[in-house]
Amino acid sequence: MNIKTLAVSAVAVAVLFSASHASANTTSTPQPLAGVAIQGQFQPVAFSDSAEAGMLQNAYDILATGDHDYKGHRAKAMHAVKVAAGLLGMTLKGDDKDRQPQPLSDAKLREAQGLLQNVLGNAEVMNQKRVVKHLTEAINQINIALSIK
Repeated sequence: MNIKTLAVSAVAVAVLFSASHASANTTSTPQPLAGVAIQGQFQPVAFSDSAEAGMLQNAYDILATGDHDYKGHRAKAMHAVKVAAGLLGMTLKGDDKDRQPQPLSDAKLREAQGLLQNVLGNAEVMNQKRVVKHLTEAINQINIALSIK
């Protein structure tokens, strides 16, 4: 066998091997180990496990423990947060019956507003228009509630 024939044979074997290896890989996809992130691959996280979900839950809980004397705007903000959370697969419920002094309740509403603004920013980046609509409504209701003295 001369060098030219040997080189052509080697190339042919390499092509056949890569073709058979490629077809074998298309039938079974390697699965990453549970809990192990593979570098360069996106690992989806359920919304309920995200920091934003925690912020939504905290904001709702804060609103639920606020003073009830905001002419219905605190409750409307809670409803808007609940709808936004539902769109994201979360279930929020409850309304604490504690009545707090107005200054403490106002401070808590401002805290909830800040949390909602963080989630709103992320929802805007993710182009979640319906979620943005409800979070904006919640923030607006909190602003109205805070203007009531």
